[in-house]
Amino acid sequence: MEVSELKAYVHRRAVLQAAVATGGGAALLSALYVGAGLVPQEQVTPEREPVAPGDLIVYAQGDRAGQPVNASDLEPGQRQVIAYPMNPQTRVVKGEEPANTLLLLRLEAASLTAETARHAAGGVVAYSGVCTHLGCIVSNWIADKQLLFCPCHGAQYDPRDRAKALVVAPKPLPQLPIRVEDGVLVVAGEFQGPVGPPT
Repeated sequence: MEVSELKAYVHRRAVLQAAVATGGGAALLSALYVGAGLVPQEQVTPEREPVAPGDLIVYAQGDRAGQPVNASDLEPGQRQVIAYPMNPQTRVVKGEEPANTLLLLRLEAASLTAETARHAAGGVVAYSGVCTHLGCIVSNWIADKQLLFCPCHGAQYDPRDRAKALVVAPKPLPQLPIRVEDGVLVVAGEFQGPVGPPT
């Protein structure tokens, strides 16, 4: 093979390799672009908006689901009421976001620690309902000990002391500051810590 033929051959081969590499890169980018389009995008609908100061607190279940919780309805020492926030302007209940699940209790005001009482409304406290162990809803109550109890793995929390974790769970349930307006419970601030299990 002559030198000129060899140079032409090398040039053609280099051009062909560059074309193959460019085509492969374009195909990979195309696949990534299409793949990204297949990943479901999380949409924040009104029902999934996060808890916000000023939200009304409403019953999550039962005959009164969607109705505002009156502070006077809560009996001292009784099991927690499961509730959701509701936008007061649109009246949309934000119940499709699990992190919005709230626990409400009325306890003896004198039994609350100073930090707990600071974010309570009288003896009424509100906490995230999402267990900090694995994310279940803390739906049970140990009446004789006045403790919140998660049925999934037995986590226990003391609602009188910032829902301090006593068994299983790695951290307390974050408290939600609340106030009473015209007799009903209203969100007064942000959760006092991250909701749910540690990431």
